[in-house]
Amino acid sequence: SPDIAPSDYQLVGSMAHGLSDQHFINYEEIQKWLNEWIASKDESFSRHGMQQLPDRWEKIIASDGKYFD
Repeated sequence: SPDIAPSDYQLVGSMAHGLSDQHFINYEEIQKWLNEWIASKDESFSRHGMQQLPDRWEKIIASDGKYFD
């Protein structure tokens, strides 16, 4: 969608993949998993996401307000 946030593209997709087989019993388990997941991401994870943004922006502009995947 044209209003896509950068976090939707890189961060949330990766996190959703990591969460797919997780089952939490309490808040502490969620917090522990989240802290470990964030700590497992190195600098290249963020760099890769940022490097893809210009192409993503061009796709958003070219879509002229229409939905795309």
